[in-house]
Amino acid sequence: MEFVEGSAGKVIRNLRVRKGLTQEVLSGLAGMARSHLAMIESGAKAPNFETLCRLASALGLPPHALVLQIEEEFAKYDSSR
Repeated sequence: MEFVEGSAGKVIRNLRVRKGLTQEVLSGLAGMARSHLAMIESGAKAPNFETLCRLASALGLPPHALVLQIEEEFAKYDSSR
């Protein structure tokens, strides 16, 4: 499986939207700046593990569930090549 830039942000954005949260609310719940979240969601910045853990918690998920969804996004890319 190949790392795909922006996959984490895409998954986080989709989860945030499904839960009806704004970037302002999710970033506040995760204890981070909204601009940082915006950069992650746009793919301009890759989240580190601590940030993934904070975002997972803010989204009501265990970290492994968020990582699994990101891996599934990678797999979609791999299968389309």
